[in-house]
Amino acid sequence: MRSACAAVLDPADLIVPVPLHWRRRRERGFNQAEEIARHLGRPAQAVLRRARATASQTGLPAARRHANVRHAFDLSPRACVRGLRIVLVDDVSTTGATLEACARVLREAGAVDVGAITAARVVSTPLR
Repeated sequence: MRSACAAVLDPADLIVPVPLHWRRRRERGFNQAEEIARHLGRPAQAVLRRARATASQTGLPAARRHANVRHAFDLSPRACVRGLRIVLVDDVSTTGATLEACARVLREAGAVDVGAITAARVVSTPLR
């Protein structure tokens, strides 16, 4: 991932993993986005937090996914991203709703650029 995403990662000041709600993290035992972020060779920091628990995005249509994560994230106390170029990291992107919700918070907090990389992208094709 580091070499495949070098064009996005190289200019970044900070890598930010998409956070899990504390209950989900406790159930799972780890945050897969944090695990990916620590191996990208750039400074990484968990500056976002889940403001509220959300239903699993799996199986939700696009409109519901966006509504599900609306206002679900906020900036961690004492985090400062003003003037930074940030790359969000998540394991899977389906509609981009989670990444968009996280990027919105970072931009509102003053990040000058927010990009994203994921380990996988869901692509839907019509069944024939």
